[in-house]
Amino acid sequence: MKGRFRALVADDSGDGLKATLRDLTAADLPDYGLLVEISHSTLNYKDALAVTGKGKICRSLPMVCGIDLAGTVLESRSDRFREGDAVVVNGFGLSERHWGGYSEYQRVDPDWAVRLPAAFNPEQAMGIGTAGYTAMLCVDALERHGLKPEDGQILVTGASGGVGSVAVMLLARLGYDVTAATGRAATNAGFLTGLGARHIIEREELARQAKALESERWAGAVDCVGGEVLSTALAQVRYGGMVAACGLAGSASLHTTVMPFILRGVTLAGIDSVMAPLAARERAWRRLAELVDLELLTTIYSVEPLSRLPGLAEGLLAGRVRGRIVVDVRG
Repeated sequence: MKGRFRALVADDSGDGLKATLRDLTAADLPDYGLLVEISHSTLNYKDALAVTGKGKICRSLPMVCGIDLAGTVLESRSDRFREGDAVVVNGFGLSERHWGGYSEYQRVDPDWAVRLPAAFNPEQAMGIGTAGYTAMLCVDALERHGLKPEDGQILVTGASGGVGSVAVMLLARLGYDVTAATGRAATNAGFLTGLGARHIIEREELARQAKALESERWAGAVDCVGGEVLSTALAQVRYGGMVAACGLAGSASLHTTVMPFILRGVTLAGIDSVMAPLAARERAWRRLAELVDLELLTTIYSVEPLSRLPGLAEGLLAGRVRGRIVVDVRG
């Protein structure tokens, strides 16, 4: 382990929260039972809020940002892991209450870690990251609800983003008829059809005040946006269908009526990836290893050095980022 190493640390700058690169030592790290040498992390919407200080993400300061990490175990006080094991950690309060993945080394609770499937290397795992793992939880929820490919179209909102793009890829791989909704249809159509979407619609078709009920259109949906988009999707879901809701990039508000639920038996399922139990995480990563097309995955993400994160975070919040950003914490 290096004597000194780099991390992106959020702290009070006097003019508000600001994340900057800082040198740390092993003595600075928290006292958890798993020491991980991190090679890669990711940039998610929540990360962008933390790094820019535009969201109340960090509950204590200073805070090493980054809700994801992938790397190799250097030390373990757990029977579950040994030195040399490849692991991935998503959520569990990283970057909020606990130091996260924007560091060359980190100590984490062993109960947060999942053994990295042999199908993935750390870069590929972070190409999936929290976004892809959340997408898998959404798809799994639709399947457990009983939806099948022959039931009709599945809507994915925010389809060009991290969660949405992986959801499109997974659903298409499973044989579903996927409609991708995006705010930049002309630009992103080729990207989304390449992932398996059969239909592309503009976000504006959904981002409006909906009627209590509208024409039945979707067998189910994965919603990454919230707000009016989710309200309209609920009004259009067919009898007995389900929406798996996992995001609020558009809005945290939801203005709807009980009509879809009591007249069409629609289910709205909230998908939490942050505190999901270990068994659900391990199942999600096993299924990802079975379903993810690694060649397609490379079209979803780009790799960027840790030093570029502050600027990239601003771009993500401004809607200028497509797909996933993998962070090489060594760069």
